[in-house]
Amino acid sequence: MENIKSGLYIVSTPIGNLNDISIRAVEALKNADLVICENPKHSIKILSKLGIKKKLISLHDYNEANVIRRVEKLVKKQVIVLVSDAGSPLVSDPGYKLVKHFIENMAYVTCIPGPTSVISALQLSTIPMNQFGFLGFAPKTKKKLQDFLKQILDSSQTSVFFVSSHRIISCIKEIVGVLKNRKIAVCKEITKLNEKVFIGPPKKILVEIEKETKNKLGEFVIVVEGKKKHSKIDDFINTEMENEISKLLEKFSLTDVVEIVHKISYIGKKEIYKKALKLKK
Repeated sequence: MENIKSGLYIVSTPIGNLNDISIRAVEALKNADLVICENPKHSIKILSKLGIKKKLISLHDYNEANVIRRVEKLVKKQVIVLVSDAGSPLVSDPGYKLVKHFIENMAYVTCIPGPTSVISALQLSTIPMNQFGFLGFAPKTKKKLQDFLKQILDSSQTSVFFVSSHRIISCIKEIVGVLKNRKIAVCKEITKLNEKVFIGPPKKILVEIEKETKNKLGEFVIVVEGKKKHSKIDDFINTEMENEISKLLEKFSLTDVVEIVHKISYIGKKEIYKKALKLKK
């Protein structure tokens, strides 16, 4: 990295395997005047393995304003690197206010992309990832977790979220109750020695994870398949509606029934006609 400019560098670090760190990330850390990190003890370990010694400042949600004030005059004169404990900064980690502040105040801000457990989990899940939503950490309380899962139940896009190891079993039990047979992937310790991915319906995965104690240890990312799209006619015309169409057919012609149902449901006439024709026969 030649002629590195003064400014803020958002640097991704490995999520498990140190060999995943990029050349650009190493160069930015080597050239840094200051490293803003989540946990200095954790970051020191990574830097030590890379043979790098730097001044570290700890960043948390409660001290972000103080850190901004502390480095505000330095960001246009020095190279400042922002890292999280693992993966890409700002993904369920502090730093959003810091980055936003310096971009709005015309400081040079850039990112050095790299490992992220969200994308890795999606790639390993065998679940479509053309449209997905990242939801952060699953709620801790049972009621909030149930509400959280009900939102996922109604979503047509793939959902991704984190769960801590001591809540993984209770979380999957709630998934079994709310998401039923929706396909999920539970990704454990991605890129690490004990990496494992459980794929299938929630009930099957719950049994597999409960088999061994080591299955419950580590860091978990859960990927949930989106709600499969059904035609509007399947959603709208349930048994009760079929009965109503049958009653209408007793009084009106097929053409009239199609027109009536179309006006009250906005479902396509072609779909209604097919359904009504089957019922008439």
